[in-house]
Amino acid sequence: MVKSSKKITQDLKITNEELKKIQTLVKAINNLQMQIGNLEVQKSIAMQRLHAFQRDIDTFQIDLKNKYGNVSVSLQDGTLKPTPKQDE
Repeated sequence: MVKSSKKITQDLKITNEELKKIQTLVKAINNLQMQIGNLEVQKSIAMQRLHAFQRDIDTFQIDLKNKYGNVSVSLQDGTLKPTPKQDE
């Protein structure tokens, strides 16, 4: 059995340089995790807004269909074209 040449004592510590390095790395990880969390919140808010706009356009398209019938609207100039019926 090989014994270690160093004795482990309660006073054993890493160097100040090593401590600073590990503290810097842990701080960087924590900062990135916080940034990711903030981005996830922003993403969630953006997704909710996107779904709300999609519901709004669906409702508006129903309103336009009720007013003008089955038509498509040019987003460039607002002209209407009849939508071909699908018989199949």
